[in-house]
Amino acid sequence: MTESALLTWTVVMPVKVLAHAKSRLAVLAGPRRPDLALAFASDTATAVLACPEVTRVVVVTSDLAAARQLTALGAVVVPDEPEDGLNAALSHGAAVASRRWPGSGVAALAADLPALRPLELSRALRAAATFPSSFVPDAAGIGTTMYATAPGMGFRPMFGGASRARHASGGVTELTVDDIPGLRRDVDTPDDLRAAIALGTGFRTTALAGELLAAS
Repeated sequence: MTESALLTWTVVMPVKVLAHAKSRLAVLAGPRRPDLALAFASDTATAVLACPEVTRVVVVTSDLAAARQLTALGAVVVPDEPEDGLNAALSHGAAVASRRWPGSGVAALAADLPALRPLELSRALRAAATFPSSFVPDAAGIGTTMYATAPGMGFRPMFGGASRARHASGGVTELTVDDIPGLRRDVDTPDDLRAAIALGTGFRTTALAGELLAAS
């Protein structure tokens, strides 16, 4: 059996305080924007936990409602002690993971992937296991939805904005994996949400987004 087949993963997901999350969806979701952000995170975590290569999910958040729900789903929740943005939160979660489970690879994953399928993540993680560090670009080809490092490797996420170019210029391998549309489809805008629904979202996102889109 190859090393890549043996490698298991800890997936780190950052969840912003829900009241401040997904501001570009306010035009669609209005006061239910926190509920929609939590639906995205919950559907993402559910898919990740069903991936056979994933041993655990570490959620970094200071939001109590998100912490309760994601703990109930089976995630390990740690507080966002740095309170210094996305990449600091991810680095904190990765440091916790490396101390507790040093033999696992660590993958940072966006928490707004409601169309993610477990098999898509499995394909990406199996590919990632053959590189010291790697990433998956988003559907727009500008950002990043997953950043992964092998056990013992430095963890330096560069999410936000044009992160695809930053990761690539930093020597991180871009994964070219077929048939992973849900892994690449993060949701920031109403058009992103419609595209995710067309792929097939988790039940929480499907139910809530259906209500919001019908009312819009």
